[in-house]
Amino acid sequence: MRRGLITLGLAVASLALAAPASADGWLPHARGATWVYRWTDSVYNTTPTSEKVTVQSTSGPSFVLAWTTDGQNNPDGAPSSQGKVSFEETNSGLANTDWTSTPPPTSFPILCPSLVQCGNSLASALYNLIWGARAPLLAEPLLTGTSWAAVGGAQNDVSSTSDYLGVAPVTVPAFPKAVLAAKVRTQITQAGALGDPYGSGVRTIWWVYGVGPVKIVFDHSGGSGAPVTTVELQSTNQKPQTPPGDANYFPLQAGAKGVYRWTNTRHLKQPEVESFKVAQVGNGAAVLDVASVSGELKVSGAYQFAIGLDGLKSTSSATKAASLAKLPPLGPAALPVKKRRHFFTPFDLMTFGFGPLYPAYPAAGATWSSKRSSPDFAVYGVSGSSRVLGMQTVKVPAGTFRALAVTSTLRQPGFPFGSGTRTSWFVPGRGLVKLVFRHGDGSVSVVELMR
Repeated sequence: MRRGLITLGLAVASLALAAPASADGWLPHARGATWVYRWTDSVYNTTPTSEKVTVQSTSGPSFVLAWTTDGQNNPDGAPSSQGKVSFEETNSGLANTDWTSTPPPTSFPILCPSLVQCGNSLASALYNLIWGARAPLLAEPLLTGTSWAAVGGAQNDVSSTSDYLGVAPVTVPAFPKAVLAAKVRTQITQAGALGDPYGSGVRTIWWVYGVGPVKIVFDHSGGSGAPVTTVELQSTNQKPQTPPGDANYFPLQAGAKGVYRWTNTRHLKQPEVESFKVAQVGNGAAVLDVASVSGELKVSGAYQFAIGLDGLKSTSSATKAASLAKLPPLGPAALPVKKRRHFFTPFDLMTFGFGPLYPAYPAAGATWSSKRSSPDFAVYGVSGSSRVLGMQTVKVPAGTFRALAVTSTLRQPGFPFGSGTRTSWFVPGRGLVKLVFRHGDGSVSVVELMR
């Protein structure tokens, strides 16, 4: 017999960077927000069961949603339950940090290796939402091609891989007229539980911006006749909103590659041609390897980039170079010469100064500035500001594209080559295709994607 509460007293220590709380995001949590979900399981709970979900508390980026079946006019035979789930908004997306509830019905599969102190359950709408993926539960920014891995369960014994499939219309009782939803499909695996393979399978969630999840379908493993859990939103006081754009202007996908040509009107006697390839990828971050093809620079390097709610940023770089070209020095004066950066590759020109390269969901007119307290300032000593100009048509040897244009003004005191105006053009699915850096010394660097 199962007794007591299902509980997890676990704080996810890796969630140090928090994004600003948003009451109109993928999971709203403004005071007074309510949802009513109805769920069934084709084998273990064939009686439609309604649960009312409310916002129990909020504290900065953290919030708690509570549910109850009380007062929902459920038919005889429907399971009775109460519980709460804790969430946190982080720079990499929405995370689940804790949960507690009444135990599941004794007829449900046991989702642990032992019945004693089993902290796992799938007997509620919210449990079907968080199963198998805690950090993140939903990755952000949610862009075309986004994929992430996570773990779940009380003992981290559930693993998952999630893929964002794009925006699609969905109809549920709360919205009889179709609304747009972000569709996320997750492959979930659990091994060693007494109730195997109930904890494994494929789950699809439809997320409506400004509302939260409106539909969940969990096809449990087990072949023909295996259980299917379905959750649908019946009613809510939240209003659907237009989701943010999901164009991926710098795709971090393993195997992506290309060739750049870099010219400078004064300091390079011949074009510098370099190739790049995305070598490693993991949960919103990637390493790009760069190598010389021809020119006066003999370079090999690795650049790490990460995309989060604070935008696309360069997180580290390492290069080895031998140069026949005499490029002017860069600062800042506060650093020893050996610790100062150099322009060896197009990515050096692109990332120089301060981040982000562009916001998570870039929109024309968005602006940001350098900060003296930032790590970027300690490395580059550059002040200035950036602005998203919007979509423009740009032609390069690789083709003609509609590209997101971002311009930056840069000032590195005492170093005119590290000062000037830079404009970069980013294409969905391709990344950087062109860059023009008008340096303070009068020279102009132009980077173009060849192929």
